[in-house]
Amino acid sequence: MTWIKTVPYDDATGRLKTLYDRVKGPGDNVDNIMMAHSLRPHSMEGHMHLYKYVLHHAANTVPKHFLETIGVQVSLLNGCSYCVEHHFQGLRRLLDDDGRANEIRGALEAGDPGPAFDAKHRAALRYAEHLTRDPATMTADMVEEMRSAGWDDGEILEINQVTAYFSYANRTVLGLGVNTEGDILGLSPGENDDPENWSHG
Repeated sequence: MTWIKTVPYDDATGRLKTLYDRVKGPGDNVDNIMMAHSLRPHSMEGHMHLYKYVLHHAANTVPKHFLETIGVQVSLLNGCSYCVEHHFQGLRRLLDDDGRANEIRGALEAGDPGPAFDAKHRAALRYAEHLTRDPATMTADMVEEMRSAGWDDGEILEINQVTAYFSYANRTVLGLGVNTEGDILGLSPGENDDPENWSHG
């Protein structure tokens, strides 16, 4: 499951068990990316706070399915199949349109989102791609391009944070050898209105 030791759900005690119970899904399933933190429960707690507040918070105004699209794009760029598979399934569930979801994935995998997105969304995807591939060369013009395409500054911040979060998550997975064995793909925290609800369903 990972290249480091992890603590299975049934063996967890104390703070770790409390956190597992907060993040678990059906059948007491804990996603492997969360279980990878089990030797340091405080870092799991930090990860979940960041994940829930950046991607699954009611105050976001960018549609969640597009934030998931950015997550899939960033994960493809970083070569993180674990996050691609998890978040593509989340995207597909949110869209409730397999044809559209497959169109999006095909365009992202081809590295050419043009056919699948309008100008506004292409601008956001270009920003996310550049930030992922070459962050040191970002310029104010790239933000202005997004603004001109129709994103307001709060939405640009959301897109920035989701892009940054996924690079963090990808490196957690890739650096520790996390795989999807035993995971239930596509689960995500529910109840956006409750930032403290981390249960996966």
